[in-house]
Amino acid sequence: MTNPVITALDVSDREAMRALIKKLAPYGGVFKLGLEMFVGFGPEVVKEVIGGGGKVMLDLKLHDIPNTVKKAAKNAGILGAELLTVHASGGSAMLKAAVEGVKEAGSKTKVLAVTVLTSIDEETLQNELGVTKSVLEQVKSLAMLAKESGVDGVVCSPKEITAIRECCGQNFLIVTPGIRPKGSAVGDQKRIKTPAEAINDGANYIVVGRPITEASDPAVAMENILKEIENR
Repeated sequence: MTNPVITALDVSDREAMRALIKKLAPYGGVFKLGLEMFVGFGPEVVKEVIGGGGKVMLDLKLHDIPNTVKKAAKNAGILGAELLTVHASGGSAMLKAAVEGVKEAGSKTKVLAVTVLTSIDEETLQNELGVTKSVLEQVKSLAMLAKESGVDGVVCSPKEITAIRECCGQNFLIVTPGIRPKGSAVGDQKRIKTPAEAINDGANYIVVGRPITEASDPAVAMENILKEIENR
């Protein structure tokens, strides 16, 4: 079984990061590097993870004018990122620019559009952000925009996997955070599922952070998640 688990390296300690890579790289999964690490350590951290045997999801959620995003995406491709995130709400011109950027880099980097953050619920979306659609309808709308713009897939809550599969087809990548193995604390995620539920619904990758990185033995935590998926 190809490892569908993306481990979120949301740590500020570089030695802790290295220890996690050493323990988890043999399982063949992807490591998510977000803003915390990228701002703290710079682009070299991507090369370090790749050098340690890992693949990288560069989760920068790019959201800027098309030309800026295109250049940033090109640089991400040159760095060797496996996956790169951009905000779908940046619009079609920006999304297309991101795709053009990784192509110019000559890389195999896949661009993923973030739909609605998993920390945002219905009340926040409508009352604070002024979006009149439901979370589900907004996610579907942004996912279809991303597909039409040539993006490889989306990042979405596990609650929206089935709807996106229906509107965007089987060849569209779905990466889902908001994953909590059975018995794990929910934390700040509001729209969650277990690893087995998310894969059953059609996710290609699941993002798991603290349940692995804060476990007493991250390798055992990874093995338990893979067993849960395999035995679903």
